[in-house]
Amino acid sequence: MPRLFGSDYTRAALMELVGHMDQVAGVDRLEYAEGPERNVGLLRFRTIPHSAHFEPPGLGWLRSFCGGLVTTCGLTNAGAPGSDPEHNTLYAGIGTEDTEVVKLGLHGRVNNTAARRVAADCHWDGDDYLLTASGKVREAIVFGENVELTRRILAVAGENALQIHDEVTNHGHDSVPHMMLYHINLGWPVVAPESVLYTGGAPVEPRDAAAAPGLDACHRFEAPQASYPEQVFYHSMTPDSSGFCHAAIVNRGLFEGFGVEISYSAESLPQLVQWKSMKRGTYVCGLEPSNSQVRGRDIERAAGRLRFLEPGETVTYDVEIAVVVGPVECEDVERRLAG
Repeated sequence: MPRLFGSDYTRAALMELVGHMDQVAGVDRLEYAEGPERNVGLLRFRTIPHSAHFEPPGLGWLRSFCGGLVTTCGLTNAGAPGSDPEHNTLYAGIGTEDTEVVKLGLHGRVNNTAARRVAADCHWDGDDYLLTASGKVREAIVFGENVELTRRILAVAGENALQIHDEVTNHGHDSVPHMMLYHINLGWPVVAPESVLYTGGAPVEPRDAAAAPGLDACHRFEAPQASYPEQVFYHSMTPDSSGFCHAAIVNRGLFEGFGVEISYSAESLPQLVQWKSMKRGTYVCGLEPSNSQVRGRDIERAAGRLRFLEPGETVTYDVEIAVVVGPVECEDVERRLAG
């Protein structure tokens, strides 16, 4: 019987809290690709889907959604699948009278598109030792969008935080819709019946009628349920003096306090979407900074919220994810974000 975080769990009890045992234990075989360690094998605990497994139409994205800490959604659609009638010009320039309706899959293509110019490095910056990874992902189609994401991930040795700096550029010659969402997935043991979501007292509204009954309890978490339709909420966050918004989930029943705080640039990410699923095996709360709401691109366009990138334009995003450990750090989060 596994003993995890100070408690014993039967197989049945544990599998209600996680979707797969890779969340808490597992082994993969890998090999180094360069340096004197080239072709040397090693073991690692995590797997992700290959981009060839992407299923774009409708809800097919869910088949390759491995969860993980961060899933990037975009670059031209994030949120519900559907179509955007005002942007259905695909293939209109190939000398035929036929045009194809653009079908927008759930959360877009970027997470399942292979990256180029991938690099990793470790170096000193003064007295800080920096660990970095970077790469580029392009979403492009003939007669359509030509948008590129350039990402740099940074960690500082000795700090419990991860920083993501993104730049999205329109390399095409036409204005294109641009939707971007950071699907930050927090599961057990961060999410548990003892946990609390802190958002600084921001006003909240439900996405739809399915979420409305859970509005008063959106900051708390039930035990895993046999049936639990997902609930989605929008939090109207207020940035601090540096222009960043902050939210956190803290579990006071673990290690005298344990949790995760996210921070993000409010100017480029004006929405905080909360995805709450208390279903057995899909026990998770997503904290999702976004430049849009998630009911569909056509709805965002009609509401006047849809962001566009003009030819040559670049927009910058900054997101930080930090681990909060112990009573002192948890009290600091509660003091700043209790509302």
